Amino acid sequence: MSTPTTKSDYMLLFRGTDWSKHLPPEQSQEVVSDWVTWFEGLVQEGKCAGGHPLHAEGRLVSGKNGHTVTDGPFVESKEAIGGYFYLQVADLDEAIEIAKRCPGLEYGCVVEVRPVAERCMERTRASEQATRREQLADAPV
Repeated sequence: MSTPTTKSDYMLLFRGTDWSKHLPPEQSQEVVSDWVTWFEGLVQEGKCAGGHPLHAEGRLVSGKNGHTVTDGPFVESKEAIGGYFYLQVADLDEAIEIAKRCPGLEYGCVVEVRPVAERCMERTRASEQATRREQLADAPV
């Protein structure tokens, strides 16, 4: 009897938006083609639930009630996120092994591997603190 495998969710965030800047157009197209093949293979294997490249333009919203809206992120930043994959795999090790196969790594792309939390960690922490306060209040003196 086989036991069902539990899958965990991970995001691969692709950092660096100018990896193809110094490549000839033919080589750049080849890497993009490799990237598409890699992505489609992961989807077919049931390991990737989706992903997309991101446009370079956007806005940053900050401040109380989102009153501050500025241009960004800035393309010249090596930290700019150029896209993402949403993985559903066995564990962090598998997510890392998938990230190591990114066709952009050879050209300066950096892949950030992040586990996806079930819910907001601050909400979880606040809930745990409230439970502890209730338990202390109910404890005999």
